[in-house]
Amino acid sequence: MEPPIDRIKLSQSAKDQLTKLKRNTKIDQWNILCRWAFCRSLAEPSIPSPVPIPQDSNVEMSWRVFGGDIADILLIALKQRCHNDGLPLDKDTLATQFRLHLHRGIGYLAGDSNLKKIEDLIAVAMPPQRVL
Repeated sequence: MEPPIDRIKLSQSAKDQLTKLKRNTKIDQWNILCRWAFCRSLAEPSIPSPVPIPQDSNVEMSWRVFGGDIADILLIALKQRCHNDGLPLDKDTLATQFRLHLHRGIGYLAGDSNLKKIEDLIAVAMPPQRVL
């Protein structure tokens, strides 16, 4: 599948937030944290605000590095989300929505005061267990 964006360059603010997340979770790779952030934003029911996002940091990666083995699945999830939000599926819209979701997700994870270790990050993705 053709990705909506070839190179992903983060804002300085996102880099700073990811640095905090790296320190807390001990996950050293930007791309892994970015995958978590992107999925965290996709799980949010609201559409991300269409704010300009500067590309002013030195953190840059290709789509393949971002997505790894699940790059195609992440692209399908993005397309489905855009479809659900009533947005067109052209490359520009997909690229814009990807950047908005990625940066929003980074902000959500960095702003979560409960994220103090990798187990807390995993707990974000796991539904609470019901006792029968």
